[in-house]
Amino acid sequence: MITFLEGILVEAYPTHVVLNVHGVGYHTLIPLSSYDKIPEVGSHFRLLTHMQVREDAHVLFGFASAAERDLFRLLINHVSGIGPKTALDVLSGVSVTIFKAAVVAGDVKSLSQVKGIGKKTAERIIVELKDKVGVAAAWEAASASHAPSPRDQEMNDAILALIALGYKQVDALKAVKAATDAKPGVEIPSDELVREALKRLA
Repeated sequence: MITFLEGILVEAYPTHVVLNVHGVGYHTLIPLSSYDKIPEVGSHFRLLTHMQVREDAHVLFGFASAAERDLFRLLINHVSGIGPKTALDVLSGVSVTIFKAAVVAGDVKSLSQVKGIGKKTAERIIVELKDKVGVAAAWEAASASHAPSPRDQEMNDAILALIALGYKQVDALKAVKAATDAKPGVEIPSDELVREALKRLA
């Protein structure tokens, strides 16, 4: 089992990266949440990985943080009907902190807005993950001490609103991030973020 890769970043796209590790290029699928943390091409980089062995292929999934990989594994191992592609969609559509807070709060509406997750799947995620021994207690403690900041929550709401309007996740993320970065240190309401992001997307 390959648990991490460390080498030179050769390619970096919103859906995958290629790492040169001692002359071998590893193609690794990633979520948007990790893409946002990846350095420039040519940089030395360490990527956490999860390897899926299938009859027709060995597929590597990469993550910039342990929290992202832990959530990915939790989803594919403990929630029926969720495979690696949907798990990547979840990580691409919502931060780990906000996802955990939504599960603890039983917030079906927020989860069901993520690409690939309908209302029934969101309900199943909440039921199946809350029932895991120690998960609910650990997440409640984490939510209390690391609850998403108002800024993070407004950004997440704006991204989900743009996705609901038909924009791709990567475009929505970039536009909202650009709108937020334009006013550093200022908490911008989600509706204003959506307006500013739409100007950039126009």
